[in-house]
Amino acid sequence: MNIAKNMEAIFVAIIAIAAATGIATASVPKFRAAPATMVASSEATVMHTVHVSARRLSAEEKAAL
Repeated sequence: MNIAKNMEAIFVAIIAIAAATGIATASVPKFRAAPATMVASSEATVMHTVHVSARRLSAEEKAAL
């Protein structure tokens, strides 16, 4: 199957599945908000950070990949 020739059909199928999912879940009630005792305070939240330390690849190293 040549995907390039059938891109329009694939796109329409994805849109149809998304629409059907939206209609099927439209009648589901929203979850209730958490009680006030369960809400985290702003000073208790922790922001996780990731530090990446690496050197840049040279042109020769990039070409080898």
